[in-house]
Amino acid sequence: MFMSEYNHTLDAKGRLIIPLKFREQLGESFMISRGLDHCLFIYPMDEWNEFIQKLLNIPQLSNPNARKLARFFMAGSSECEVDKQGRILISPVLREFAGLNKDVVLAGVGSRIEIWDKAAWQEYNDYDDVESLAKTLEAFNI
Repeated sequence: MFMSEYNHTLDAKGRLIIPLKFREQLGESFMISRGLDHCLFIYPMDEWNEFIQKLLNIPQLSNPNARKLARFFMAGSSECEVDKQGRILISPVLREFAGLNKDVVLAGVGSRIEIWDKAAWQEYNDYDDVESLAKTLEAFNI
């Protein structure tokens, strides 16, 4: 399970260091794709395959939303391996989608890692209203 939050920077070529703790859990190769909320998702191969299989089980020929979901997650995705310095190369398409320029946050959120532009992460994760988070927990019976 992925947990924790790390701050890193993209270099001029779009390379990003993956924290050792995450690399150990990801294995030799893994997938990176567009994510929800304009971040990127990184999945270990087994989690990715399970997720994609669920997408493929939706009747895509008759359901335009299923086709859109498949395109969203699969078209921009790519398989990654870390280099000797522990970095991955994020494609220009994915960097543009997530608005990644220099400062980024890698957040472990269970079955995946999310990569966020640091400013977007801070704006999206405004924890000033903890009461609303508590109400959400209650609504989910947690």
